[in-house]
Amino acid sequence: MSGKRKDYISWDEYFMGVAILAARRSKDPNTQVGACIVSEDNKILSMGYNGFPRGCSDDEFPWEKDKEQEDPYNAKYLYSTHSELNAILNYRGGSLEGSKMYVTLFPCNECAKAIIQSGIRTLIYAEDKYESTAGVRASKRMLNAAGVRYYRYEPSGRELKILL
Repeated sequence: MSGKRKDYISWDEYFMGVAILAARRSKDPNTQVGACIVSEDNKILSMGYNGFPRGCSDDEFPWEKDKEQEDPYNAKYLYSTHSELNAILNYRGGSLEGSKMYVTLFPCNECAKAIIQSGIRTLIYAEDKYESTAGVRASKRMLNAAGVRYYRYEPSGRELKILL
């Protein structure tokens, strides 16, 4: 008879938890997004969160988005890198072919291109709050065409706390 625990977290809970924790590193005042790339044998390969590229001070570049239409130069969108692309660019190993990506927000069309090109085959997302936008609709069209499987993360309902 085995005495092992039966209430351990699933792989999806574990890796989405890592993506959520990565999102907590983002300094974006509006939306914090995290991503975690995992190998076929459930090893963490890379992580990322939305923010500015290395060398671009988050004290000097704009975080605002309100005046994007009239002054795009002083809005965050021209400067910030999404979590998915950061996770892909942060990877220092070989190929990402066949890997999975856990992300807290469904990827935009630009990140979908990078996901497809990098060889990621499965995408697990927590939220899809921009599902009706052209960017996310295009993202899903490309992911479907490229055979990248995606599904929404289903929380177990249990509360997980990080205590230090």
